[in-house]
Amino acid sequence: MKHLGLDLGGTKLAAVVLDEAGVPLWEDRWPAPQGSYDQTLEALAKAVASAEQALGAIDSVGLGTPGSIVARTGLLHNCNAVWLNDRPLGADFSRRLGRPVRLANDANCFALSEATDGAGAGAGSVFGIILGTGVGGGLVLGGEIHNGVHGIAGEWGHLPFPREAPGPETLGDRLCWCGRQNCLEAWLSGPGLVQSWVALAPVAPPLAAQTGPGVVQAAEAGDGAAQEALSLHAKQLAQALAYLVNILDPEVLVLGGGLSQLPSLYTEVPKHWGEGFLTASVRTALRPPRHGDASGVRGAAWLGAREHEGQTAV
Repeated sequence: MKHLGLDLGGTKLAAVVLDEAGVPLWEDRWPAPQGSYDQTLEALAKAVASAEQALGAIDSVGLGTPGSIVARTGLLHNCNAVWLNDRPLGADFSRRLGRPVRLANDANCFALSEATDGAGAGAGSVFGIILGTGVGGGLVLGGEIHNGVHGIAGEWGHLPFPREAPGPETLGDRLCWCGRQNCLEAWLSGPGLVQSWVALAPVAPPLAAQTGPGVVQAAEAGDGAAQEALSLHAKQLAQALAYLVNILDPEVLVLGGGLSQLPSLYTEVPKHWGEGFLTASVRTALRPPRHGDASGVRGAAWLGAREHEGQTAV
């Protein structure tokens, strides 16, 4: 069997074909179309054609996309690629190919990948967490994505920042792009970490250095404000994850996105999160992704494989 996964990002379209054991048979990537729904459909169709030209007939197709899929209508919502919003991408792509396509949010695909053969393999409940330009997540229960009645399960980035978590009382409130104040995304994302560093620094860091990697490099070079920002971020994440675990109680939390590459998170966060748990001991595991940046597109391939097995498309 050959299962094609497509990951439609803000700047790139990635593709991989996995066999039944999860071994990549072919992969490629291209720049993602900008500003055009029709060009996006064309690029997706060309990606499928490229895979089949390389390997012959593909057995299934899965697609990971930004935003969420409205369960009742199948329309996309909250995509940063705004030309996809209020469009039935899954139905249109399926019609274009003349075959079933399974579609899911890219964070859900990440979670599915890590739950299937990644850091959460074998666990009954896995929450995949994206800490990058934004903050998102996906919940996998019993090996299947849990979408929820509205199709927004796992979208924790716009929950309110825990009152007990450090940050707003010293650095001030933050307005999130969604219009609310102090969403988790405003503090825990890569830009949120950078904003904390800039706020703590006695002199603003050079604009070119104001990135997630820039914070880490500055901290390693002895920048006290950068070190404080990273420490603050770990404590904030610990409180926010305790907040999350108290609701979902998953066996495994897997971090994805650019900030998941910070080794300190896996040592520092568990030092602080126990204070917020409604349990005497913490058994939830916090792990880095096994498949790194490839998890999203691999999850899309596993998504398509489940459709091929006769499960209902998302």
